Amino acid sequence: MLHALLALAALALLAAGCGGSKRTLPAEPGLPAIGANPADAPVGAVAGVDVFGLARRDLRFVMVTHGQASDPFWAVVQHGAQAAARQLGVSVSYEAPDTYDVARMRRLIEAAAASRPAGLIVSLPDPEALAPAIRAAERRGIPVVSINSGSDSFRSLGILLHVGQSEYAAGVAAGKRMRAEGVRHALCVIHEAGNGALEQRCRGFAVALAAGGGRTDRLTVDLQDRRAAERRIAHALRGGRYDGLLTLGGASIAGPALEALRSDHLLSRITYATFDVGPQVLAAVRAGQISFALDQQPYLQGYLPIVLLTQYHLYGVLPDRGELVSTGPAFITRRNVGRVLSLVARGVR
Repeated sequence: MLHALLALAALALLAAGCGGSKRTLPAEPGLPAIGANPADAPVGAVAGVDVFGLARRDLRFVMVTHGQASDPFWAVVQHGAQAAARQLGVSVSYEAPDTYDVARMRRLIEAAAASRPAGLIVSLPDPEALAPAIRAAERRGIPVVSINSGSDSFRSLGILLHVGQSEYAAGVAAGKRMRAEGVRHALCVIHEAGNGALEQRCRGFAVALAAGGGRTDRLTVDLQDRRAAERRIAHALRGGRYDGLLTLGGASIAGPALEALRSDHLLSRITYATFDVGPQVLAAVRAGQISFALDQQPYLQGYLPIVLLTQYHLYGVLPDRGELVSTGPAFITRRNVGRVLSLVARGVR
């Protein structure tokens, strides 16, 4: 399906020039150059206008998430969105609270909707709390696509589609792999209290581990004080009760978790895995300190919504309406981490 989506992006890119000579459109990191002949574009497209009379340059999208762009994960999401916007000749802005704050996120969605963008892209860490702002945007006629968290809730909000992964299924996959590595008693660390996606991951993980006779306990930490989070994890792991550790959010929690393991010399005794990747996580996978990481391809979570909403406006087409456009999970291990690391500097992993 992704090949079809990228083909749609290529169609929109035909409008970038006029005349009959072949030329190569610039490629963003991780994407091939696309040979295009603008003379073959649909009527109106060579002028930058689609069949409904809309100019791409007039399309402005707003992305509002619960994750700060300074976080390596969300920086990749933002990079994907900006890459798509450059390729398609549209504009996109990224908004997020300074810290995990659903009330602040709701206000950002309300402000974005008041500016009447061509479309909204939102994450759904707490669908119930964000529902009023999202439904208000939809009543204004603003199309909404969700990303990242909210795979089990987006349909009830009338959202067009969701780009991300099934969080529960991803948790089950993590539990099965942890079970295969011999883990019997694991600690699942939740770093954003009330984030439904993290709850789903931890629940799926526990179910899969229990299917093999294993056990899972939960620990909630607050990353506003990273040292305190590190101490809480270290304290929970002392005493030898656990042989497995799962964290749910990439570098933001993997850093304190790794420090906790190092402080008590537990790196070689506890099987550690995490959701989401970033330079620190990938380096730890390569060093054997993290057994595996689950990747949900944040670049695509930023890139695809811009492509899909642009095509929806220009041509009235939308694949998989009401469905999950799955971007994960994929396992990153010592066997394939080298290739993934080569893409980090290019901002696509």
